[in-house]
Amino acid sequence: MWAVGLALPLAAVSACNKAAPHAPPPPEVSVLTVEPRTVPAQYEFVGQAEASKHIEVRAQVSGVIVARPYVEGTDVRKGAVLFRIDPTTYEAAYRSAQAQLANAKATLANAERNLARLRPLLADHAVAQRDVDDAETAAEQARAGVQSAEAAVDRAKKDLDNSVVRAEVNGRVGRALMELGALVSGPSDLLTTIDQVDPIYVNFSPSDQELLRWRRDIAAKRIRFPSGPLPVRALLSDGSRLPHLGKVNFVDVSLQPVTGTLQLRAEFPNPGHALLPGQFVRVQLMGVQRTGAILVPQRAVQQGLNGAYVYVLDDSGKVASRTVVASSWDGGWWIIDAGLSAGDRVIVDGTQKVMPGQVARATVYQPSADTTLTTRMDSIPVAPGAGPLTGAQR
Repeated sequence: MWAVGLALPLAAVSACNKAAPHAPPPPEVSVLTVEPRTVPAQYEFVGQAEASKHIEVRAQVSGVIVARPYVEGTDVRKGAVLFRIDPTTYEAAYRSAQAQLANAKATLANAERNLARLRPLLADHAVAQRDVDDAETAAEQARAGVQSAEAAVDRAKKDLDNSVVRAEVNGRVGRALMELGALVSGPSDLLTTIDQVDPIYVNFSPSDQELLRWRRDIAAKRIRFPSGPLPVRALLSDGSRLPHLGKVNFVDVSLQPVTGTLQLRAEFPNPGHALLPGQFVRVQLMGVQRTGAILVPQRAVQQGLNGAYVYVLDDSGKVASRTVVASSWDGGWWIIDAGLSAGDRVIVDGTQKVMPGQVARATVYQPSADTTLTTRMDSIPVAPGAGPLTGAQR
């Protein structure tokens, strides 16, 4: 019995001497201290290409088509022969007009010789004044006859030249709408079309909400547009870039009533005909800068029931949740429009190990290669206050 009584005090002493367990160390997280910076502003729209010139080829004279020298769907140069209309009638009319001109010139020469003989005789009263007046009238009528005959020759020559239908611009000629042997009645008959695709136009339409946002951001000096015409880049359907940059050369004066968008048109060099009329592309505005932007790596932004949020560390090292508005991204970075300010410490790596109110140990975040910002506007001069509507050349 005394042994049991002795064991209880010894057990109590042993328990007291046993050390209390240590609390686990706070989790380690990488932290980025955010600072405002200037970055490229990302604006992308769907655009559709159209020919810079669309020419309807029509005959100016009537007749039967006797030749079509061009190959459909090929490029032609200005002045190339597209159609030949039977010239027989127009050649005959031209020769007849020339003959009438020669007759009028002969009549004029005779009238002028007669007038030259009569004028000296008037001083000697060898002829009557009426005879001289009649001779002058005949000479004037003959001169008018020559002018009328010359006009008839020009008209006949024009009709003869129009029997050969030529290309008025450089471009790609379309399908022939009238074949050999067809009777052309005149300008009412469409023969073919010519599309000039170098340069080529691309139409795209920002919404009215986008326009309002641009105006507000420009007024608040949050974005800056390049000086001069706004440069743009076109991306093809496979993601490849059109080799040459374009520039905005037209801004419509009013919104489209059905879609509520504003039509803009960009002109692109297209020497290799990589773009064809009707083709859809993605249009990127180049050289636009967003000033005072707050950026965080994409993996730092979490999605919850109430939207996007990030974890931040306060001055005491405790974790807090912060709701943010992320508008767009550049490379591996989200651009934060609201929810963060300069100096906030955002947790990038280790978010899965922490929760709000927990103490965490911070290390400096080191960006990796997948979070490199793009530099699409580095070589494009930017003018403060410029905008897409002021930079376009009408």
